[in-house]
Amino acid sequence: MAPVAVLHGVALSIRGRRVLDGIDLTLDAGETLALLGPNGAGKTSLMRLVAGRLAPEAGSVRVGGADPHRTGAARRAVGWVPQEIALYPRLTVAENLSVFAQLAGLPRRDRPAAVARALALADVEPVAGRVVTTLSGGFQRRVNIAAGLIGQPDLVLLDEPTNGVDLTARAAIHGVLQRLRDQGTAILIATHDFPEAERLADRVAFLAQGRIVREGRLCDLLARLRTGPPERELILDAPPDAAAEAVLRRTGFAPAGASGLRWRTAERAGLDGAALLGTLRAQGVPVGEVRVRSPRLETLYVEALRPRDVGGTEDRPLIATGHRK
Repeated sequence: MAPVAVLHGVALSIRGRRVLDGIDLTLDAGETLALLGPNGAGKTSLMRLVAGRLAPEAGSVRVGGADPHRTGAARRAVGWVPQEIALYPRLTVAENLSVFAQLAGLPRRDRPAAVARALALADVEPVAGRVVTTLSGGFQRRVNIAAGLIGQPDLVLLDEPTNGVDLTARAAIHGVLQRLRDQGTAILIATHDFPEAERLADRVAFLAQGRIVREGRLCDLLARLRTGPPERELILDAPPDAAAEAVLRRTGFAPAGASGLRWRTAERAGLDGAALLGTLRAQGVPVGEVRVRSPRLETLYVEALRPRDVGGTEDRPLIATGHRK
């Protein structure tokens, strides 16, 4: 069975700056690929290429075997759900979906059925008659997804689909994506949410400075990582001063959040929890708790984006293509 989408040697520059360089990716039917990387890594630009909104300056993008930038059928096979809410605020949910059905080129006679199908799939039927501005942020996100599903696409692109929503709305959106996957839709999702990616993704690709630095099946990548000792996470009682921070970094820890209260090992230090706690406290580090856990996706991310030795073998991106389910 041919892949739904194939990117080969894709490069793109915007205003003279190279934002994507040598991207190789495939995506199969019923597969979810999570795209992870820092802001500015090129995630949204890559999704715009797949949606046909941009054309690569080198390489090729194919959806269903055709170029989505040049071929209308290939563009219609892609459902694009941007991070911003792209709805008409003064129309009802059903009216919005009817407009999107028209924009998707559906004949008038087919639009009511398409609207009903998208309402059901996104589980927003109870709010079909409400004006978009009266909805909660979570419902607006789900309607945003419903708009991207109106043409029954083979591939759905989602850019930070749960950004800014509460846990209930997040669970509902995850349910929508699981239903899409179960019916054979391919999904490409850009997210900064590691637990979300772990829950949804079959494969992950780490993007840094426009290049894929690691890609593969999530279960395989985690299995290889977990053959070593467990990692340690420190919970501090107060942010460390300069001397304490120097001790943490010397011991192999790196900050795991903006607050400065969580630090995690990069090398998974060998001391047991009690010995590590005593050693760090004796050196002035305000450690309140040591947690031991199996490495997770966030550990993979940190390792994948760690600076490489220029000129060495690690300087080349680790690209794997053609993964099949």
